[in-house]
Formats: sequence, C-alpha cells, structure tokens
Amino acid sequence: MVETIQWTDAGVVMIDQTRLPLIEEFVTCRTYGQVAEAITTMVIRGAPAIGVAAAMGVALGVLHASAATLDSEFETICSTLAATRPTAVNLFWAIDRMQRLYASLRGRPIGAIRDALVREARQIYLEDIAINRAIGANGAALVPDHKTVLTHCNAGALATAGYGTALGVIRAAVAAGKHIDVFADETRPFLQGARLTVWELQQDGIPVTLITDNMAGHFLHGGRIGCVVVGADRIARNGDVANKIGTYAVAVLAHENGVPFYVAAPVSTLDLTLSSGDRIPIEQRPSREVTELFGTAVAPPGTSVQNPAFDVTPARYVTAIITEKGVARPPYATSLPALLAPAKDSK
Repeated sequence: MVETIQWTDAGVVMIDQTRLPLIEEFVTCRTYGQVAEAITTMVIRGAPAIGVAAAMGVALGVLHASAATLDSEFETICSTLAATRPTAVNLFWAIDRMQRLYASLRGRPIGAIRDALVREARQIYLEDIAINRAIGANGAALVPDHKTVLTHCNAGALATAGYGTALGVIRAAVAAGKHIDVFADETRPFLQGARLTVWELQQDGIPVTLITDNMAGHFLHGGRIGCVVVGADRIARNGDVANKIGTYAVAVLAHENGVPFYVAAPVSTLDLTLSSGDRIPIEQRPSREVTELFGTAVAPPGTSVQNPAFDVTPARYVTAIITEKGVARPPYATSLPALLAPAKDSK
C-alpha cells in the first residue's frame, strides 16, 4: 500500500500525486507554507489526507516558530492552512483539533508544546489508517459478490493516510474472499480516476477497468454494476454529500437503474452544522485544468470556463453512508447524529 504522507525528521514527506502514474516522486515540505502549497496545488488531495497534512503542517509551523511570538505565529499558521481548499471539512476538523490542543498547552515551555503538537499530528495519521480499515470492514458486506463495483474519483490510500475509504471498502471485500472487479471513472478534469485509482488498484492486483465519465450510464444500465462506492469531502446533516464533480450524475444514473449508491467516509467528514448540502462551499479550480491536458491546449484560446471541483448529491440518491462508527441509512437527519452520540452505559 502506497505511503501517501509521512512525518520525518526532514519534514513532511508526501507522494506527488500530480506526477502519478508515470512518475513516483516524493516531495519534502520543510515549512507549513510548503504544506499549504502542496494542498492547494493538489500534490496531496483527498479529504482525509488533506486533514492529516494540515495537522502535520501546524506541527511543522510550530517547530519553527519563535517563543516570543508563538501565539500570533500559530494563528497565522492555522489561517494559512485553512485558506487552501474550502470544501473538504476534514481540513478544518484537523486544524480545530490542533487549535484546541494548543489552547490547552498555553503557559507550558515551547519545547513541550512542540512535542505535544507533533505527537497529535502523528496520532491523527495513525487514527486515519485505523478509521479507514474500520470503514472497509463495515462496508465489505454491502458489496455484492461476483459483480463489478463502480467508483468515481480517488478515495483510496492516496486520498487518506492509508488504505482508503471507498477503495478501503473494495479492499476489505476482496480480503473477505469476494470475487469483484472495479470500473473507475476517469474523473475529468483532473483525471484522479485514470491516474490514481487505476494505479492504486493495479498495485494491489485488484482487477480494474478504466471508463470515461460519460460511459457510466451505459454500464449501470447494462446490469454488470452491483453497486457504486464513492468517498466524500463533506456531508451535511440531512445526508447531502459533497464529492468530486460528476458524483451527482453517477448517483442519479445509479438510482435510475436500481443500483445501490454508497458513500464511504469517516465521521470527521460529517458537518452537522449544515442543515443541507445547499450550504456547502464549492471550490472553483483554475480554468486551465479544463482547457489544457498535461499542458497541451484542448480548447480555443480565450474559452470561457466553469470549473467547480465538487458537486452535491442529494440524500435521496444515497443508499447508505459507511463510516467507522457504522452504516447510516435514511433518514440521515436521525442516523448521522446518532453516529456521533456518546455510547450509552450498558449497566
């Protein structure tokens, strides 16, 4: 399984996902600003991975901060990282967790503060891998045997600290002995499906077939697809799901053809402060991602472009949401908050 991101003595090391699949290159971020740039430029991407990177960026920033100006520098570090990408709520969840820890450490020696923040960032990394494995275990039973699973974008090890959310469900189903293969949408315009998902599954020896985004309806109608499994960047209280652009269309096509549509995501992706997906901020990406393909123009100069990075799938198209705490089903306004409720005393 690919190492997406690591904390090392040299800095935060991450695989450059803009270079995959042809070049496997790792970059080392030695400052929090470099971590922020890596998130913005999608050297690292995927909601859980962005959260881990943000936590490590905070810790890295404090390692180089001055004791005399620590409070103001800490605020700048957090605001810089928070400004990178607006849709994935895991980014803000991780920063908030680091902020709360920092607040509890005020007045302690700077060495102790630095050590505690580094430990917390590394703990978030370890927790993410364990969470993904739990998501996989919870979702494996939902995957029909001897069928094809359709996925959109990349919600695998590359989108997390390791193992993956949607691909974690697929990995767990294979490990359980199910005979399945995967259809991966190419996922225009950034081609995360073609470049990343196919590459990941090939590394694991899981049979995978690449299709263009506009082929999904054809195969969903044909009866070969047993279920759709995707990840998420933010999930509202009512079960509306923000995920990579194109997910909404796949969900509608799945619904039309009676194919279950599952979302796999950690509970840190839940944003229960939002009543519906209408309030989820949608990141707008540069127009060149649409007008160019690997630096080669594919549209006339001056072409007007809209390039939202995400869309919102209404809850009515979501069969179930698979988390590390269990599987939530409609009505999501009840089942999602229940996942976050404290466990009741069994006495």
